[in-house]
Amino acid sequence: MNADPPAIEVTDLHKAYRGRPALAGLDLELTSGQVIGLMGDNGSGKTTLLKILAGVLADWTGTVRVAGHAPGPGSKALVSFLPDTSFLPDRHTPADAIAQFARFFADFDADRAREMIGFFNLPQDRTLKEMSKGMREKVQISLAMSRRARVYLLDEPISGVDPASRDVILRGILQNFAEDALLLVSTHLIQDVEPIVDSVVFLREGRVLLQGTADDLRDVHGTSLDALFRKVYAS
Repeated sequence: MNADPPAIEVTDLHKAYRGRPALAGLDLELTSGQVIGLMGDNGSGKTTLLKILAGVLADWTGTVRVAGHAPGPGSKALVSFLPDTSFLPDRHTPADAIAQFARFFADFDADRAREMIGFFNLPQDRTLKEMSKGMREKVQISLAMSRRARVYLLDEPISGVDPASRDVILRGILQNFAEDALLLVSTHLIQDVEPIVDSVVFLREGRVLLQGTADDLRDVHGTSLDALFRKVYAS
């Protein structure tokens, strides 16, 4: 039997905006069964990479495969993408949002979404417009993590919430993460996600600067991932 393809396989990926490179020959291979932190300074290419993997960004060159599929309908059916911006109508309640996702995605588990909404103690009767930014983030995370996807791509899922809520959100994400899937989470809040990541990828200027398991990087450099990040990007 052939081995399953990597969850993510990227070769010589280039993407530019108005002539300015966002990704500059990026190579990356990630296997399933991991929570991976995608880290980098502003402009390093994190969001651009996630959008390409999610199949929502065009006009790039190189080779990209997600669970063996080039970005398109085949890959989108296997990927759950949480962008760093709001994507739900203001008028929707959590129930409305769940119903919408159930219509759009065949792999969406509405019961799981309702459980996550309850786990986050979100009000069922308020519209998203009436919710705080943090509450709205939790609704969107509940939806994204309730698909039975092969690959989850989360772009800055905890950046807009207070420190106490970050821990709750991360616990909610992990309790709904299948062990044979891949979770790639982009963040600049290294200290908050360090306890949950198995591996990390550091980007700089559109390329992989550093990659490895969290334990190996801590052992080799003799420091936390947060301290390593500060050292690498200060130089």
